[in-house]
Amino acid sequence: MPITLFLEALFKWIFLGSLALMALTYWPRERLPDPEAFDRLLLEPPLQTATDRRPFTVAVRDQAYLITPRKDYVLTGVVVSSSNADALQNIWHHKSWKDFLNLRDLCVIWGENVTSGVYREMRFRNDSWTCWAYWPSAEVRSRFQMDALSNNHLLTDDPTLKSALMAARRGDQIRLSGVLAEYTNLGNGSFRGTSLTRDDTGDGACETIYLDAFEIVRVANVRERRLFDVAVWGAALGGLGFLIMLPIAPYRPRKRA
Repeated sequence: MPITLFLEALFKWIFLGSLALMALTYWPRERLPDPEAFDRLLLEPPLQTATDRRPFTVAVRDQAYLITPRKDYVLTGVVVSSSNADALQNIWHHKSWKDFLNLRDLCVIWGENVTSGVYREMRFRNDSWTCWAYWPSAEVRSRFQMDALSNNHLLTDDPTLKSALMAARRGDQIRLSGVLAEYTNLGNGSFRGTSLTRDDTGDGACETIYLDAFEIVRVANVRERRLFDVAVWGAALGGLGFLIMLPIAPYRPRKRA
């Protein structure tokens, strides 16, 4: 068999095998782990204390923002959903508000919402403003504490913090610190406030946090994520190799019965 035919077949099977592996790992890589997977010492309620930090300004992409700290804040918990500000459905963040400071929203749970495992019976979804929690029955709802969930608008102009923040995925246990803050775009006057209690609901109930630190303390679904990443690269390599070899490999006439 000519080497070109061998390579064509090899790349084809790499491509098909990688697609199959992507399909097998797509959902498992985002599943919420069992409660035992998390460090229970890092599931305490958020710590909110008085701050002595004064208002300050930061600049991102030629936009100046006034940050007004309200409280010092530390949050540890489990990410159950997220929304990126530059996602297609949120593109108006950039065009209308020129908000390049709020990079991402993370919906986080802690305490008995994690240790009881009730979250595994529920669904969570983020949009630009809100974290939505869905439960299949009144009994499940009765076991879930809404004051142990928060949707967090996360702000940073630091590239290192941005990289850490954007690496967090559904199911990861995270720890962050910073200030609950209000912020204003000084160019167009766009303003966003922050909640100062975990007991509120509805419009204005989200925490707006200017980050000082962010870390992932427990990464979820490590094997499935690695396999999916390998599959993505394999599909890209296999598909490209097959397309390159297709016109190079010798013509093989089909046999007629």
